[in-house]
Amino acid sequence: MFISHFIFFYLKQINYFCNQYTRLYNMVIKEYLSISEAAELIGKSTGTLRRWDKEGKLSALRDPISNYRIYDKDKLLLLFDDFIQPDSKNINLVKPSHNYKALELFAGAGGLALGMEKSGLKCIALNEIDKYACQTLRENRPDWNVLEGDIKDYDFSKYKGRVDVVTGGFPCQAFSYAGKRLGFEDARGTLFYEFARVVKEVNPPICIGENVRGLLRHDKGKTLEGMISVLDEIGYDVMPVEVLKAIYYNVPQKRERLILVGVRKDIDIEYTYPLPNHRIYNLKDALKKGDLYDTDVPKSKGSKYPDHKKEVLEMVPPKGYWRDLPVDIQKEYMGKSFYLGGGKTGMARRIGWDEPCLTLTCSPAQKQTERCHPEETRPFTVREYARIQTFPDEWKFAGSVSQQYKQIGNAVPVNLGKEIGYSVIKFLNQYYQEAVS
Repeated sequence: MFISHFIFFYLKQINYFCNQYTRLYNMVIKEYLSISEAAELIGKSTGTLRRWDKEGKLSALRDPISNYRIYDKDKLLLLFDDFIQPDSKNINLVKPSHNYKALELFAGAGGLALGMEKSGLKCIALNEIDKYACQTLRENRPDWNVLEGDIKDYDFSKYKGRVDVVTGGFPCQAFSYAGKRLGFEDARGTLFYEFARVVKEVNPPICIGENVRGLLRHDKGKTLEGMISVLDEIGYDVMPVEVLKAIYYNVPQKRERLILVGVRKDIDIEYTYPLPNHRIYNLKDALKKGDLYDTDVPKSKGSKYPDHKKEVLEMVPPKGYWRDLPVDIQKEYMGKSFYLGGGKTGMARRIGWDEPCLTLTCSPAQKQTERCHPEETRPFTVREYARIQTFPDEWKFAGSVSQQYKQIGNAVPVNLGKEIGYSVIKFLNQYYQEAVS
């Protein structure tokens, strides 16, 4: 009886959310999903799925060839219907109650800064060491104050009291531990130290750092632990660290960014991360006229595959990868990697129109991280790269084609930056409201 009620309940939900199911079916048309694809679809970790499999809560099947866990797509969509919600594109939208100002460090090509600007935050200054990225920033925003050069050479104390948020994507570097508790001085020589130094000099209500997911495991977690310790020493409480999946923030790309948020200790206001939007955009949304863009992607320059790689990738179907090749070609192409564990689903991968793109790299023809166009056997062009990162078509990139790819590949997706910006504005609105009352 319980099972029949359970099925009846979910069938009603399926009918109500039929449009959302259509989007997800368009995203994943394969009958079976890998554990990583299944985890992404339902918003859980692969570890959770493995535990559920062992406990019998959500049993996985076994691929007859690789013996890896695979999941029946239909069962997942049925069991996790409550995950699907009506389109909530503007769920985090909030208007600033004041003219908030941001200071951006390690600005790159401006993905985070542009996203923040779109949310309503004004960039008062940006620091970046790469000359081509600085050219990109100046060309697109002549009114931005671009501070070109090594962050170590700049004193930011003049911005104290003038900035509401300091942001930056500092590189991940290990610290030298001088004792049981890492201090501010122990981080010297690292770029995170420079990030913390600027935060200390400017003393904004909130600071936002972003990094790759790998920071969680870097030096067995000690690096992140050290960063939290440093921010604590300079007067900031660090919020629980979260990894945001770009696909839930109007970005047609399976990119993840770790977000580190510090709130000044004299402020008793809780920061909340942006809520995930459950509309999933795919490659077609990025490159064709639709909800994300008003026109098809403009033509532009792009890299090419060497002949031997092109010959292999021409045999890979859309949404396929190296395991879809004949076994003898798999062995030849993969070399020693063929005999190692793991799915390696990003290798010799052709992206499908109806799925989000895999995380873009700084070099589109790079070995072992191929992201091949769905119909043509080539890497994505510069403008296609930019679209997948949700840059507007009018945002131009300076330097050679390889320099442009590098800038785009390193960027924070603009739409993700905008959603983070909304969360900062929400925090600042409350902060200034309480300060006035």
